[in-house]
Amino acid sequence: MKRLVVLGGGESGVGTAILAKHKGYEVFVSDKGEIKKKYKKVLEHFEIDWEELTHTETKILNADVVMKSPGIPDRVPLVVELRKNGVPVISEIEFASEYTNATIIGITGSNGKTTTTMLTNHILKEAGFHVGMAGNIGDSYAKMVCENDFDYYVLEISSFQLDGIIDFKPHIAILTNITPDHLDRYEYQFENYIASKFLIAKNQTSEDYLIYDADDEVIVNWLKDHPVQSKLIPFSLHHELIEGANLKNNQIEITTQNETIHMKTDALALEGKHNLKNTMAASAAAKLVGIRKQTIRDSIMNFQGAPHRLEKILKIGHVQYINDSKATNVNATYYALDSMSAPTVWIVGGVDKGNDYRVLMPLVREKVKAIICLGMDNSKIKDAFGNVVDLLVETYAMEEAIKVAYKIADRGDNVLLSPACASFDLFDNYEDRGNQFKEAIKNL
Repeated sequence: MKRLVVLGGGESGVGTAILAKHKGYEVFVSDKGEIKKKYKKVLEHFEIDWEELTHTETKILNADVVMKSPGIPDRVPLVVELRKNGVPVISEIEFASEYTNATIIGITGSNGKTTTTMLTNHILKEAGFHVGMAGNIGDSYAKMVCENDFDYYVLEISSFQLDGIIDFKPHIAILTNITPDHLDRYEYQFENYIASKFLIAKNQTSEDYLIYDADDEVIVNWLKDHPVQSKLIPFSLHHELIEGANLKNNQIEITTQNETIHMKTDALALEGKHNLKNTMAASAAAKLVGIRKQTIRDSIMNFQGAPHRLEKILKIGHVQYINDSKATNVNATYYALDSMSAPTVWIVGGVDKGNDYRVLMPLVREKVKAIICLGMDNSKIKDAFGNVVDLLVETYAMEEAIKVAYKIADRGDNVLLSPACASFDLFDNYEDRGNQFKEAIKNL
């Protein structure tokens, strides 16, 4: 009997453990932290052996294969030791894909991947396809593979999950964009992070497709030097393309397999230039799996966006409050500020991942009337923008930040939470931060 050790007892770890048990593996789950109650119950129900608050090396180093949760860095001594001993250390995506014959649409990128994943899944569902959505979003992919028999999977895949693949191959890969993010996990080398994202196309053949942003110089330059096997389907807001998706006369034009469809941009449910790109990517994928034009058009018009991503919450005193808590890096905040069409009170800050705020300078000058810092250490934000805006206030709790915003904002303004940082200094995660934002607004 093969032995699978799962490092990390969260959603992906427990899902993998269930699938492995179902496939006849001897399974052991080990978590250095505490395992949540709900997951312990599941492990006990399936009679899976587990431990928490420690890694017992004797029970781990004898594994035939190890599934590592995406939150655990590759440089952790235990992982280094396993690899040195020739034990494959893989991701949930790699393990689960072995046990399904479904058509996989895999989506990665620094920003926009959640919205693109949700939109692609929405179009396939509306078309009546039997489809599951998983990966870096929602339920565990492995658990889904164990319990369902979907014909299609739409997977949101982070670079950490891609780092643990060997044979994984999506039929359609989408690369939304690449901007510096998580560089602390990649020796602060942008090239390492880019290479990691491109692993999504590593095993693709000429029968498969790579949909990518042709306006993204990082992607375009990388493809010149590192060609892929898959058929390229670019999308662009600035260039007319023979094959792929582009803008023409206020319409999205998508050409694949010698057929073109048109969609008016003013009919899209999502606002902002970046969402035009997300829509192009999702629509191109839908077209490649044979979904009819009208279904794609209708789905795009009735789609509700991702929570915590430019989510309009409430209007109070003619001031619009917008929750973009999911913007955990500078590039995501760039998109948010770019889509503001009214003077904006910007709430920013948290755990800085090596941010360079200079790229935001033109947008801040043009759109931001006041900055509210929300983080334990706001020195970099103060240094960057202290002389650019008339008013910069430091706060250390969401309720305080919202009270200040309420005082500062005038009729017709926006109050935008778009932190450009991780949330772990004051919040559990970006969802908790977004939910506290909503709650504080309701309490005004």
